[in-house]
Amino acid sequence: MQALEEHLRHHRDKLFMLLRHYASLERAFLLQSDLWDEYQVFCDRAENSASCDNAIAELIGVAQEAVVEHPWVYLSVRPSIARWSYLRFHLEAGDYETISGQEFLAFKERQVRDGAALSDFVLEVDLGPFNREFPKLKESRSIGRGVEFLNRRLSSQLFQELGRGDKRLLEFLRMHQCHGVQLMVNERITDVEELQQALRRAEEYLSGQPPEAGWDQVGHQLQALGLEIGWGRTVTRMRYTLHLLSDILEAPEPQNLERFLGLIPMIFSLVILSPHGFFGQANVLGKPDTGGQVVYILDQVRALEHEMRQRLQEQGLDIEPQILVISRLIPEAQGTTCDERKEHIVGTQNAYILRVPFRNPQGEVIAHWISRFEVWPYLETFAQDAERELLAELGSRPDLIIGNYSDGNLVATLLSQRLHVTQCNIAHALEKAKYLYSDLYWHDNESEYHFAAQFTADLIAMNSADFIITSTYQEIAGDGKSVGQYESYGNFTMPDLYRVVNGINVFDPKFNIVSPGADVDTYFPYHKSERRKHDLQASLEELICGGPGENARGEFSDPDKPLIFSMARLDHIKNITGLVQWYAECAPLRETANLLVVAGHVDAARSNDREEQAQIARMHQLMDEYGLDGQVRWLGSHLNKPMAGELYRVIADRRGVFVQPALFEAFGLTVIEAMSSGLPTFATRYGGPLEIIIDGESGFHIDPNHGDAAAERLLQFFRRCGKDAGYWEGISEGGINRVEACYTWRLYAERMMTLSRIYGFWKFVTNLERDETRRYLEMFYALQYRPLAQRVLQG
Repeated sequence: MQALEEHLRHHRDKLFMLLRHYASLERAFLLQSDLWDEYQVFCDRAENSASCDNAIAELIGVAQEAVVEHPWVYLSVRPSIARWSYLRFHLEAGDYETISGQEFLAFKERQVRDGAALSDFVLEVDLGPFNREFPKLKESRSIGRGVEFLNRRLSSQLFQELGRGDKRLLEFLRMHQCHGVQLMVNERITDVEELQQALRRAEEYLSGQPPEAGWDQVGHQLQALGLEIGWGRTVTRMRYTLHLLSDILEAPEPQNLERFLGLIPMIFSLVILSPHGFFGQANVLGKPDTGGQVVYILDQVRALEHEMRQRLQEQGLDIEPQILVISRLIPEAQGTTCDERKEHIVGTQNAYILRVPFRNPQGEVIAHWISRFEVWPYLETFAQDAERELLAELGSRPDLIIGNYSDGNLVATLLSQRLHVTQCNIAHALEKAKYLYSDLYWHDNESEYHFAAQFTADLIAMNSADFIITSTYQEIAGDGKSVGQYESYGNFTMPDLYRVVNGINVFDPKFNIVSPGADVDTYFPYHKSERRKHDLQASLEELICGGPGENARGEFSDPDKPLIFSMARLDHIKNITGLVQWYAECAPLRETANLLVVAGHVDAARSNDREEQAQIARMHQLMDEYGLDGQVRWLGSHLNKPMAGELYRVIADRRGVFVQPALFEAFGLTVIEAMSSGLPTFATRYGGPLEIIIDGESGFHIDPNHGDAAAERLLQFFRRCGKDAGYWEGISEGGINRVEACYTWRLYAERMMTLSRIYGFWKFVTNLERDETRRYLEMFYALQYRPLAQRVLQG
């Protein structure tokens, strides 16, 4: 802020000339891109050239938004990641001042109301005071590494107290049981000093035992010392665990604490919530509100079950882990298994989809599918029914609850508070970041999207979670130019409803980056010929080179050209129609390569989603307008995973590329899948792909707002490949190596299981439950969320 003030003092006159230019546009709101574009227009005028210099450019470069009502111009400024300031300029007086976020939001509200005065009383949501004393990260680069911060900050504090006789660590060790079996420590140890003595004696005893001896051989001696099963399967493992705890009690180090907590057997069963949409293992990915989230969760379950079983076995426990994915039972299942109460998850031993129906206020089961934007009135009853069902299935409360998307995170909140279980949230995508001014103009969108209920649910769930998993840093705090999804919830307004002053703080240590991966059995490099699905080759050849049909439009007139491939839901955000238009308008690219698109339905009558129907119509319009039927093939097929995996590899065989053109992508599983398969990938720079891809090494970034430049970059890639035989292989190999190093489900599961233990520990030994915040959120739920949810039913 000090540097910003310096700019304002030294460049006041030049800046006011520019601000008057902004005001002359007679637009109430100017976004970051508008401010920069108009700055360049301003500088191009000869009479203004002397007013443009690096200092002004630097200032405009960090301005996020301008709100204009003559003679006032209000600016929101983000000098660095997650740091905000607000300024007010009076164009006639030539004065400016720093203002609060509340004042900035109030001025925005005036524009929505055409300058009319707001009510004297505006409900302000401010969670800041509740967390004032709680430790926060200070550096932007530390955002998303919350568990590291907690371990550093709280470990020394905790063990200073332990030196005065605190028993919380001992109580934590003694609380662990499974199926009535006591684990770790029994009642013989009553204080920390006795624990330290027991550890020393156990070490002396075990040092003389065979390294591979198990609990059945040494357990009776350890039990006499106060130690129970759970320290390790072999003497070697037991000694390692004992050493870690001894070192922690002697001189605590965050790394040792994390290692030790990762070994404690405390996660035996977990519940994963994904209430909306069609959640199944076949015939669901083309249904509305499914797709990437279903793939993510099923792969997540397989990886977590394997990791849970491995950790339990290594600690000497022959306990079968249990995982339940709780989703919605839909009687009108449209040929899927979504009308089945319970379904075993393929590739697991003891993981199931458990489906619970939505019920109307009269208690009757809702038979038909309901959009993710309209589920809010049903979630409270769904949570109550899900609680009863999961307790019956598991026989006890779970050890961890994971929510997915806005609806699943809210249900996770309701369940975790009732069952007193550690809660993890995964957003996948936050709708607020997808739709321009979805908060400010919420009234205009309410009949279709019901953002008021959704954003309220998001605020409650975000602040209730014990920890939050994101796939990328971008998801939390964006980058130097763009605002993160979670960051956007820090300060916003929904006029006539409420104003959020402190909604979520991205410096909160609950945020952790844990990136998912691709299923290694399905998505592997094209050159692994011994693993290829050769039996699918004929079907895929027909898929790519076949003619028009019920689920296909277009037939390649020159099928030998390399392929540009894209696969996604057919909605506005995924921007498939944008990609088709870029391609259509770039004649050299059309001459060089064909375009294959797998998206949505070709026949609008087969879709019951309004947004998809509009995109289908747009696709047909583009195909007709630009005469694309000989160069673009559009498939309405919904491929199973083996087919999808082999399709990536077949296109790699043809030296093609994959394009992910989304306007915004929270993570980008298809990007990971394509890179894993060795297919050079071009992906949006807005969201997760910006981190996944190292530009020019493991793929390429494209700006979906500048389709002509994206098309040109594709064209230059193909031209370079034509001149340099090794260029395609170099990018292909770079993508494979990038995924193997950073984006695998094995790494994900290891980190997830460690995080759940660490946050469970700190929740037990400190006040991480934040009772004051919980009570505030309960009031917010009752007074705001419930009425908003009921309004969804009323239309």
